[in-house]
Amino acid sequence: MRILRHTDADFATALVSLQRKSEPHPDIEATVREIIADVRKQGDRALLALTEKFGGPRLTAKQLHVNANATAEAATREAIAIAHTNVRAFAQRSLRKDWKMRNAQGASVGERFDPFQRVGIYVPGGTAPLVSTAVMTVTLAAAAGVPEIVVTTPADRSGRINDALLFALGFCGATEIYPVGGAQAIAALAYGTETIRPVLKIFGPGNAYVVEAKRQVFGRVAVDLLPGPSEILVLADASANPAWIAADLLAQAEHGHRSSILFVTDSARLLRAVEAEIARQLATLSRKDALAGVLEHDAALILVKRLADAISIANEFAPEHVSLVTRRDDEIAAQLRTSGAIFLGGYSPVAAGDFLAGPSHTLPTGGAGRSFPGLTVDMFQRRTSLVRLDAKSLKKSVSTIAKFSEIEGLDAHGRSAAIRFDA
Repeated sequence: MRILRHTDADFATALVSLQRKSEPHPDIEATVREIIADVRKQGDRALLALTEKFGGPRLTAKQLHVNANATAEAATREAIAIAHTNVRAFAQRSLRKDWKMRNAQGASVGERFDPFQRVGIYVPGGTAPLVSTAVMTVTLAAAAGVPEIVVTTPADRSGRINDALLFALGFCGATEIYPVGGAQAIAALAYGTETIRPVLKIFGPGNAYVVEAKRQVFGRVAVDLLPGPSEILVLADASANPAWIAADLLAQAEHGHRSSILFVTDSARLLRAVEAEIARQLATLSRKDALAGVLEHDAALILVKRLADAISIANEFAPEHVSLVTRRDDEIAAQLRTSGAIFLGGYSPVAAGDFLAGPSHTLPTGGAGRSFPGLTVDMFQRRTSLVRLDAKSLKKSVSTIAKFSEIEGLDAHGRSAAIRFDA
């Protein structure tokens, strides 16, 4: 792991080097563009060929649609149900509601929020079945009332989707499931194939190719956000438990290469203790070899002069997850303005947010937290503004409409209102 100290001559430069780049690599951009073009042109044929080409199963068009009827052991069903309950309750609380008011001239104005009628959700496969991602995405779509929830997720080489994941998708409300992944799946959702009808908006995290595909189809369809590899920044003072901090850092490192694992403190003693704890705990973990590589390339322990500097670093980095373990958690949390999610106190591991706390774990990465929130249920709602004037309120508005029409040289606009009062 890299260790950066505020006394280092190159400290400021080293901090800048930790910043994530959200822009796509030119090779990825070009590859994804070709994939999308192939799927647009050839439909199912390209989707199936590309799935096999990039390490997926060899499928036929008849095998594309998967039935959600799957079984899971009792403990798995219970865990999924518990997480689903929390996530659905959080989503229902934050749904946007229709509203109306009268403006100054007496016109009725307001907003209506309808669910998108057909959405696509990408659930990554890869090294682990991300059952939690199914809960954290499909549940929100169902809570918003989306009638058609289409899921694409990579199958294994035999064409199977993990039973626990398949159960979770059905339990949470998926209406269509397709065993394909990668940029080709995003293209199929956006443009449609003979088997998969196009959707109106695409949700969900993925690898660099999936994220780039979402970027390229934006405009054809709506997208939620462009989440990349996982990020954690633990901000702690001397009061923190080093073993707990080390465990949180290692947990997020399990997301693999290009994850970003940062620990920032004003306590040299705590930094040394966390470093020792990481080494001790790493040796006991089943993925220790892979984790060692992530720690070597993607982790940094940072010693600052004061906690105010740590706050500045966190705001500049805009991490997906911030874990706050200090004597002033609430005060410091109020100063963090760019984080995807903030976990307050020693008993709030990020894993609780990953799996069951309530808010979706799909969060902005790569600095996007400066401008974008995490996935919320209202992203599955479509906003429509409503305006109703009567003769009285329009009469009060005519002179203002006429003045704007005059200023902008759009006399037909003015006439369209005034004509209603011509004798």
